[in-house]
Amino acid sequence: MTSIPKLRTPSIAPEVSGVVAVGAALAVGELAAVPVSPDASPYFAVGSTVVDSTPEAVREWAIETFGTSDKVALYVGMGVIIALLAAASGYLERRRPPLGSVIIAVFGVLGVLAAVNRPGASWTYAIPSIIAGVVGVVVLRILLAQLGPNRSREAAVVDDEPEPAARAPLSRRFVLTAAGIAAAAVAVGVVGRRMLADTADTVADRARLLLPKPAVPAPPIPPGAELDLSGATPFVTDNADFYRIDTALQVPTLTTSEWRLRIHGDVDKEVTLSWDDLLAMPMTERVVTLACVSNDVGGDLVGNASWLGVPMRAVLDLAGVRPGADMLLSTSVDGWTCGTPISALTDGRDALLAVGMNGSPLPIEHGYPVRQVVPGLYGYVSATKWVVDWEITRFSDAKAYWTTRGWSALGPIKMASRFDRPADGTEHPAGEVIIAGTAWAQHTGIERVEVRVDQGPWQPAELTTEYSIDTWRQWRFPWQATKGEHTLECRAIDKLGRPQIERYQSPAPDGASGLDDRGYTIT
Repeated sequence: MTSIPKLRTPSIAPEVSGVVAVGAALAVGELAAVPVSPDASPYFAVGSTVVDSTPEAVREWAIETFGTSDKVALYVGMGVIIALLAAASGYLERRRPPLGSVIIAVFGVLGVLAAVNRPGASWTYAIPSIIAGVVGVVVLRILLAQLGPNRSREAAVVDDEPEPAARAPLSRRFVLTAAGIAAAAVAVGVVGRRMLADTADTVADRARLLLPKPAVPAPPIPPGAELDLSGATPFVTDNADFYRIDTALQVPTLTTSEWRLRIHGDVDKEVTLSWDDLLAMPMTERVVTLACVSNDVGGDLVGNASWLGVPMRAVLDLAGVRPGADMLLSTSVDGWTCGTPISALTDGRDALLAVGMNGSPLPIEHGYPVRQVVPGLYGYVSATKWVVDWEITRFSDAKAYWTTRGWSALGPIKMASRFDRPADGTEHPAGEVIIAGTAWAQHTGIERVEVRVDQGPWQPAELTTEYSIDTWRQWRFPWQATKGEHTLECRAIDKLGRPQIERYQSPAPDGASGLDDRGYTIT
């Protein structure tokens, strides 16, 4: 009797080989980057290049979808893509050698190109990616050699034929080899990552730091400036809750002894400030609201904090700005650049080279030891963290990171208002429902906030006590709610009598506009 051919379930050994090989390559690349620079890490060099090259529409989608978790989403996305390509390299190397080795080599080349093009990179930045590429190819071939020769590429075999090595079940020898390499890769990768991400010196430096007392302290927050309502936004945003949106996949670590600020360009004399030089200057303390240009209507990428620092105008005066210069091109230690109108630093507003936030040294992720704070301008044109370089220039001669990507060069913060409580889509009994929210009109001030129900007439909300024109202002609206489904909208009017723009516009290229709305079910 003729036997019926049976299909064999293909082994995943080649794909596992590819994943283990690429994992080992990345782990060794991390360790090899330790004596060079964190920016030389193949994984983070490529990741940073991806961030820099991402189309604006994609980046805005990521921020809108993931908010301050956008970097975590990037890590996960990159990990999935790398794993799939790694599995493909093992599959192809087994069936069409050396295609799998070529894929891994291309990984290495991309790492080299990404690393050597990072700001401040030298030729040594290429070394970790080269080593990673070599390790990946070697490990892939070692693992595939455990499987024996590939004697067949057929998808099915009969029972009395030898089972092709390519489709043989995972042998004990292969499993032990792959598991050993994988375990070693994890250990090497963890050690390398910890050494690259070592913030011990910066953490200890920050812990020892005693901030100077301000020569010009901030006025006290008056009674009535903050709503005493559950779910209302605190007037001052806690450091741990303050939004963080930037391009740094690895938080830069600087100590105060390492920090320098070079001021050059269209100046009377070039100046380099040390930390001691900065602290010797009189300090000013101010409460200022900051907003991200990516904040959509009703979004939470805005915060209010007390900042301590040296007025930026006083720092500019040390070098002397030449006539005709209209732009401060500031650079972070990680190479990110920002163009700020010099007029916004010299017109009397409280623009600070900040060292403190809410009574403590700047958090590391918010720019320690020194960052910029400029009222009235979105962060992408003003709020450089980990700032180390100022070039005085002209908007006609230079562009910054985001302006080269199509964003507006000036970036004044648009007036906005939002609902904070109750949450959208919630259900409430008929009767009084207390609606509350926040509004800001940076460097102009909020005159009033209005609410309308179901497209009806605008009704005035109750405002809290104003602190300053550079901080947000809270509001409440006692709503006599009737049964049914209702939609509420809010709008702000500034001290010049201008209402906020009602027509919706997405954040790109100069900030979102439109009315925030909430829907409620009243029973």
